[in-house]
Amino acid sequence: MLIQHSSLRSDLSESQRTVREAISKICSDFPDSYWAQIDESHQFPTELYEALARQGWLGICLPQRHGGSELGISEAVVMMQTIAESGAGMTVAKYGTEEQKDRWLTPLIAGHQRACFGVTEPNTGLDTLQLQAAARRSRDCYVLSGQKIWISTAQRADKILILVRTTPRDRVKKPSQGLSLFYTDLQVPLVQITEIPKMGRAAVDTNSLFFDN
Repeated sequence: MLIQHSSLRSDLSESQRTVREAISKICSDFPDSYWAQIDESHQFPTELYEALARQGWLGICLPQRHGGSELGISEAVVMMQTIAESGAGMTVAKYGTEEQKDRWLTPLIAGHQRACFGVTEPNTGLDTLQLQAAARRSRDCYVLSGQKIWISTAQRADKILILVRTTPRDRVKKPSQGLSLFYTDLQVPLVQITEIPKMGRAAVDTNSLFFDN
């Protein structure tokens, strides 16, 4: 459904309008010719990413003590819509200890690290409870094996937030049990990353991942 810009602006709160105007100003430096060029060359929009990072927008919903703006989800939605309207494509953590937030969120918000999100699998699609990628405990660490597909920005990411099964399905009462999230280095060549060709939105790479031990 298309929304007229004038109607949208009139429905926004003052905070949301401020976000929209600030993001629009940033995006105005990246015209259609910029997006056409990086889409044709399959380049990540590094310049936009860095511009958003410099002004603190990568952490729009996150606490100020970690470098974020501490605004709401509605402001984040306005931000993402405004970026999408400009021809770009980007995506937007709440739970965790303060130590985890300091260690993980701060470099992401500052643009010093990039992360991707690994959930979807070739044989399970969007049925997350059926996923087959697994992690097993080995002394003081976990060893992961499996496949993920349709993973955006894996070509550029330093980190991955990946969902795998740590307890086999036949050992849990419900399929929603035994799933664990790991936030870890995206280690190449231990993880084989293959870009998936697609028509359009080529500036944001889409990939299949294979990892065995």
